[in-house]
Amino acid sequence: MARFDRMTVLNAMLETGLAPVFYNGDVEVAKKIVTACAEGGARIVEFTNRGDRAWDVFSELVAWADEARPGVILGVGSVVDAPTAALYVASGANFVVGPMLNPEIARLCNRRKVAYSPGCGSVSEISEAEELGVEIVKIFPGGQVGGPPFVKAVRGPMPWTRIMPTGGVDATEESVKGWIEAGAACLGMGSKLIRKDLVAAGDFDSIRDNVTRVLAWIQEARES
Repeated sequence: MARFDRMTVLNAMLETGLAPVFYNGDVEVAKKIVTACAEGGARIVEFTNRGDRAWDVFSELVAWADEARPGVILGVGSVVDAPTAALYVASGANFVVGPMLNPEIARLCNRRKVAYSPGCGSVSEISEAEELGVEIVKIFPGGQVGGPPFVKAVRGPMPWTRIMPTGGVDATEESVKGWIEAGAACLGMGSKLIRKDLVAAGDFDSIRDNVTRVLAWIQEARES
């Protein structure tokens, strides 16, 4: 069962503007990644459903975080069907993210008051997601969909739309500020933020520093 209610999750996404995204099949390594993100200032962390043991790792990870990192809001990504979403929600996922829109997942999450951010690639998909109760819409893959100009264009006629691009967001000042200034509400960042070479080297301090820098750039972009 989700430990954080939907409004707390959504507000955390909007306030910080960042959702680090990762998968690792080693639960001890996953704990270190979550710790690095938390120490860098992130409140939201998305664990993707991509490996053979993904659910097992997540179940251990969320139980650990409840005790060791109670301020971190853990959710699951790469979810494409409602049964998988239900499995993760029952295991403590505080939000669900997917690469595409699935109305069954939306209804399931609404029933349990769990935030759902489906991947959308058009204005019609975004509008359908909002009709299904989605508050923060993921655009995916962000770079291929159209980048920051797409976000800005969508928010022209639909200023109420809150968008989280994932894919195409680099851990550079130019990229981060470009997305935020275009109107992105939150940035989903995976391997550009939690780099595989840093994980392999056990350099979790650099991952922490990456998160801190990105959060600072987000704040600066918002203030400007």
